[in-house]
Amino acid sequence: MFGSIWGYFYTSFLRYWLKWFIRQVTGKCELQRICAGYKPGAPRTTKAEYSLKNSKSKLLRAAVDVEEDGLEKYLDLVMREKNVKTQRDPTFKVNLKLCLLQITGYRNLFTSVEELRKETFDSDKVQHEEMLLKLWDLLMPEVKLESRVTKQWGDIGFQGDDPKTDFRGMGMLGLTNLVFFSENYTEEARQVLSHANHPKLGYSYAIVGINLTEMVYSLLKSGALKPHFYNTVSGRPQLQHLHQLFCYLVYKFDKFWVEEEPESIMEFNHYREKFHDNIKIQLLDPAVALTMTDSPRSN
Repeated sequence: MFGSIWGYFYTSFLRYWLKWFIRQVTGKCELQRICAGYKPGAPRTTKAEYSLKNSKSKLLRAAVDVEEDGLEKYLDLVMREKNVKTQRDPTFKVNLKLCLLQITGYRNLFTSVEELRKETFDSDKVQHEEMLLKLWDLLMPEVKLESRVTKQWGDIGFQGDDPKTDFRGMGMLGLTNLVFFSENYTEEARQVLSHANHPKLGYSYAIVGINLTEMVYSLLKSGALKPHFYNTVSGRPQLQHLHQLFCYLVYKFDKFWVEEEPESIMEFNHYREKFHDNIKIQLLDPAVALTMTDSPRSN
């Protein structure tokens, strides 16, 4: 309870006067000190986001919701509000713009992801069917699919004869992630599939991929992925950046599963949560960057 009282006192009263005092001493507002005192990445953007959201100025609080086409004009308004002169601080506008692109980009990314997640797989849509068949061809190039509805789908980890029923939870986001991994990291995807088909340590490749899609989605929704994207994307994060993160999680989960050597697939939920906890711990590191750079990229 004391912590809650202290937090309220600090954000409502003490922080304002502390900022005022430091500005009198340094001649710079809090945003200037943040932009000048930190390198591009999560520490700078996270502190700028906190400063803007907790500002007493309505103009500054609204800055985190500005769209890109109105950003330049809004930056000028912020500089006027904080009395920042370009001649005295020529890098401030550029640095703050980068922060705002990352902040608003994260919000827009979640909107795009949510739309894709809510898009139901539809067998009547040619694009959806083509993506599903493409997934098979990428993972099983030497095996011809006998028919659209077949038990062969189980060979790449689907539960039934028709994979469309497995996409209900994550919609087209699940399929898009699986295809992206198979298309951009083909060698790694086939390697993971071979591990998934191991007689003792095997698991349902596609189903696990959809499950990890849910993990990525929940981390994005909670805001836990902000440090990762602020460190790895210089500007607005796009859907492809989320797909890249999915690739990392699938690749790392496979290694984790093999190293842990679970007794059976029945222990999947336990090891899934253990892996999830490991990722959340990594995301607490201000310098976190969950990328596939530690594995060779396939052509």
